[in-house]
Amino acid sequence: MTTRVALVGGSGKLGTIIREVIAQQDGFEVAAVLGSRSGMDEMDGADLVVDASTPGSSADVVRAAAERGINLLIGTSGWSSDRIAQVRPLIDEAGTGALFVPNFSLGSVLGTILSTIAAPFFGSVEIVESHQHTKIDSPSGTAVRTAELISAARAEQGPVDAPHVDQRARGQQVAGVPVHSLRRPGVIAQQQVILSGPGESLSIVHDTVDPATAYAPGIRLALPYARDLRGVVVGLENVLDLGIRPRA
Repeated sequence: MTTRVALVGGSGKLGTIIREVIAQQDGFEVAAVLGSRSGMDEMDGADLVVDASTPGSSADVVRAAAERGINLLIGTSGWSSDRIAQVRPLIDEAGTGALFVPNFSLGSVLGTILSTIAAPFFGSVEIVESHQHTKIDSPSGTAVRTAELISAARAEQGPVDAPHVDQRARGQQVAGVPVHSLRRPGVIAQQQVILSGPGESLSIVHDTVDPATAYAPGIRLALPYARDLRGVVVGLENVLDLGIRPRA
């Protein structure tokens, strides 16, 4: 049986990649492509809604899919834990499932997990993320997710040491972790997690060089998982068999 996918934001950068992956994925087909001028009723009849829209419209997509009883795969950036908490009751009441994926890159997911493992051993943790100057939101969804997981991993140790956070140049506080966002031409995506302690530091760096090839394996894994899911799951690490699970 073929899974019919309604792809929201299918003409964007991420949407184009997702569309190409679905075209090559056995058992899946793109039944509808929704753009900025589309009505939400165009997702009617789909078995799965894949959201690759914009931070400003993504919540409307989630609500529309939940109202129609359709499962969701959300790849749109900008979903913090607080924002997800606002739509979680909609998913639960509908009895459907929603998989929120801040980043489809397997390397990025592993970088985040490694950072959460290391975080309890270092008092200072800061994140520097770089993206193209055309990226709308900051901090990135990946950085937000990384900061939230780092904070959860340090529940016993307490907040990271972040002096002078009242100064704007010290970055935005996300779950108590300073995050610095760079938006510049000549870069696709990079995240650095810099952990420091007495006499040493550890940097965990991930670079996206080619989004199409970097994201495709994660998208292929996420599609069937999201289709069969019940409830809300955040992060591609839950789809992977890592032998470990983050604390949030």
